[in-house]
Amino acid sequence: MAKKLMKGCEAIGEAAIHAGCRLFFGYPITPQNEIPEYMSARLPQVGGVFLQAESEVAASNMLYGAAGAGCRVFTSSSSPGISLMAEAISYIAGAELPVVIVNIMRGGPGLGGILPSQSDYFQATKGGGHGDYRVLVLAPSTVQEAADLTQDAFDLADHYRNPVMVVGDGLIGQMMEPVEFKRSISPEELPAKPWATTGCSDRKPNIINSLFLNPEELEAHNWHLHRKYQDMAREIRWESWKLEEPVDVLIVAYGTVARICKTAIDTLRARGVKVGLFRPISLFPYPSEQLSQAVEKAGKVLVTELSTGQMLEDVQAIVAGRKPVSFYGRVGGMVMSPEEIEREVDKLVAS
Repeated sequence: MAKKLMKGCEAIGEAAIHAGCRLFFGYPITPQNEIPEYMSARLPQVGGVFLQAESEVAASNMLYGAAGAGCRVFTSSSSPGISLMAEAISYIAGAELPVVIVNIMRGGPGLGGILPSQSDYFQATKGGGHGDYRVLVLAPSTVQEAADLTQDAFDLADHYRNPVMVVGDGLIGQMMEPVEFKRSISPEELPAKPWATTGCSDRKPNIINSLFLNPEELEAHNWHLHRKYQDMAREIRWESWKLEEPVDVLIVAYGTVARICKTAIDTLRARGVKVGLFRPISLFPYPSEQLSQAVEKAGKVLVTELSTGQMLEDVQAIVAGRKPVSFYGRVGGMVMSPEEIEREVDKLVAS
């Protein structure tokens, strides 16, 4: 299939269709509105259904019902919209239902602003709602990767019977890049889901539930979920960039910030500064062992993100004091430039 120039939000929507998704429930919020807009036009063309709910709360509970019936379904929102979905996401995880959720992050806290941010890292990776639950979290840095990871997200959601979240920001959602959809599957080709509530004329009823009034049963269910989350550790994804040899400074960044860092690294290396990049692609599970190995080849570590330092906490825990860890962040919709990253690296090299 030939590559097509697409905006990130539109590529995410088209990727969902290529993954066999025919249902979208959501509510508009900037800067991800192009996803529901695209789906409202595209889904009817392939026999699907787009529904704009009356709120994010309503949309997220529609996901529960559709996923319980065995359908591939997804939603998209941005930061405060995901907060409104948090209760239902906890229910969905507790009921072990496969759902894909896309968060095109904006600045916060509160209503914040519509410009790019990465301040939802805690919300995505630590569980934005109540209870002992986790969601798989994937963070693309290009439009092509956003499309690829969205398709992967549906497969992972089905495999683990668990929500999967794809996180980007206003940059990845709004930029246009060539994209190719490398595979396509129809709903009829998807594997059967014998646990789904599809009618029980010829079998015993299936029950989709996250309510366990007996504390022994609830404890057993929670430990079952915990073991599943431990199994998810095999889904780690990462990129090591220009780390073939020891470096003076190791930059740790994800998403679109990693792109900015690559530009800075090229300039720094042209000046003879030894610097490389470690980019986590899966934020949960985090590629902790791989980062730990990369840290061994570095003199110092610089974490940079569009927040006041959320991923920073995970990196500090992994480094565990073995190397100095510094931080540089921009917030409120402000985005660092390659020159800013260069200055921070120069400071570390000179210190």
